[in-house]
Amino acid sequence: MQIGDIAQHDGQEVTVRGWLYNRTDKGRLQFLLVRDGTGIAQCVAFKKELPPEVFEIAQELTQESSIMITGTVRADDRAPGHPGGFEIGITHLELIQMADEYPIQPKEHGVEFLMDNRHLWVRSLRQWAILRIRGTIINTIRNWLDEHGYLLVDTPILTPAAGENTTTLFEIDYYGEPAYLAQTGQLYNEANMAAFGKVYCFGPTFRAEKSKTRRHLMEFWMVEPEMAFFSLEDLMDMEEQFISAIVQTVLEKHRMELDILERDTSRLENIVPPFPRISYDEAVERLKQRLEEIDDPERKAELAITWGDDFGSPHETELAEMFDRPVFVYNYPTAAKAFYMQPVEGRPEACRSVDLLAPEGYGEITGGSERIYDPELLKERVDEIGIDPENYAWYLDLRRFGTVPHAGFGLGVERTVAWICGLPHIRETIPYARMLNRFYP
Repeated sequence: MQIGDIAQHDGQEVTVRGWLYNRTDKGRLQFLLVRDGTGIAQCVAFKKELPPEVFEIAQELTQESSIMITGTVRADDRAPGHPGGFEIGITHLELIQMADEYPIQPKEHGVEFLMDNRHLWVRSLRQWAILRIRGTIINTIRNWLDEHGYLLVDTPILTPAAGENTTTLFEIDYYGEPAYLAQTGQLYNEANMAAFGKVYCFGPTFRAEKSKTRRHLMEFWMVEPEMAFFSLEDLMDMEEQFISAIVQTVLEKHRMELDILERDTSRLENIVPPFPRISYDEAVERLKQRLEEIDDPERKAELAITWGDDFGSPHETELAEMFDRPVFVYNYPTAAKAFYMQPVEGRPEACRSVDLLAPEGYGEITGGSERIYDPELLKERVDEIGIDPENYAWYLDLRRFGTVPHAGFGLGVERTVAWICGLPHIRETIPYARMLNRFYP
């Protein structure tokens, strides 16, 4: 039996294989909290009901010892566990391995210690809840896209040129030639889009940005849909359906895990279409109005903005808190965005781009745009920013053979997990975080 299914086995004899999460010694009674990856159940060893050698094992078990337990499931509202309300009366216990003294105890530990022991920390209840939710988010992303006519097409992790900013590339030696870890699969995805209409890639991406903020990782997972004949408005319509499906699926499947995380789900309940939409111009005006209401000089300095600036975390947070659900901000300044974004008609200083800002201070969850599809305009942009057109010859080719209007976006899995779980830092959202000062374990 899997512990996650314990409610279906009331009154039945079952066998559970797992690890000791915690033990409470009450003399003739030993209360064993056992986890198996699907949940945690209380298992009760009663001295008079077990052979002496079996009860002795129960008394001596150390945290994280691996065991196999046979017993009868019984309902008990007082029984702790996840899910709670049921316990197992032990009739047999087999020790697989008595664990050494476990370094992570119920007491408080510093973050660096926990990160150094991340290979063990992932077993704790909080991390278990986070990573189960992450798994469902990834599964929902794939299922929703597959069911809506998108084809998964894998894109390279090793690339010959930058996808966006050349200063944030990890360079490697590729048989004597410089190559880079992919920042994005988008450029290749545009080629795939021209073959299949609606596609997505999903995999690890890498940014060598020397940032220590709570929102940044050096290695993270990103899903990037790309769609032929899509406008910016079509893109926003699709995104709000997509994001809502992810959030509502987590609410449906993971109330227990969200409760473990003490997540206030009332804000998540609001994540249903339509999402508010404001232009960059309006966003700047809103921020300027907000500045007039603030007396704190430090806060005013944080939120100072002029047209043309990209938004920082304080700006995104302030804007998002003006709404009860994620908000789209569209038509950013061209200079603040990537070279391949379609200009706004009659306003070359602005581009047909859009970011989706999550509430509660979680910032940008998705970033996307209409792509430039005119071959001459794209070549002009490549020349403007001073990158070698030879490195992008194949990408420019796409505009010579059946070019069409198209659009796409990227969603960072880890930021999405942090937002839905209500986490203060992104380092807990991925099994093994790669940060500016962390490459272990």
